[in-house]
Amino acid sequence: MACPTRSEDDLKRTTSIPTSMMAPCGMNCGVCAAHLRDRNRCSGCLATEGPKQNHCNVCSIKMCAEKNEGATFCFDCAKYPCRRLRQLDLRYRTKYGMSMLENLDHIREMGLDRFMAIENTRWVCPSCGAPVCVHNRRCYMCGAQYERTTSRAGQ
Repeated sequence: MACPTRSEDDLKRTTSIPTSMMAPCGMNCGVCAAHLRDRNRCSGCLATEGPKQNHCNVCSIKMCAEKNEGATFCFDCAKYPCRRLRQLDLRYRTKYGMSMLENLDHIREMGLDRFMAIENTRWVCPSCGAPVCVHNRRCYMCGAQYERTTSRAGQ
């Protein structure tokens, strides 16, 4: 399916990805393929219950000993952005058109609630309103496929 043109009405659509789906590294787990798929669905990086991807369980960024106690996001660390986070950011910018460092900077500037309100308009399928996957730009609900875009609605 070709990428539909987004109208003003499309931009008013939102998903309902909760703030708890935002990982310390700036990844929105709510738009991850592992979370959106039908089988063996990942509960998200910070979930205390439910299945997780093995790489989320052993993630060196999430488990970082440098992170200040009680810190939620990597930007709270004196070493932000560390080498591991910069490498992850480069891979996601190159392959998926999404920057974890930009996400973290936006969260720090505007707060998590406002950032997630924007994310919930950025990653919405104009056809059915479900989240669109960051990894393959596919809507797992209706099957629509979209072209990669880096624009952020509401900014």
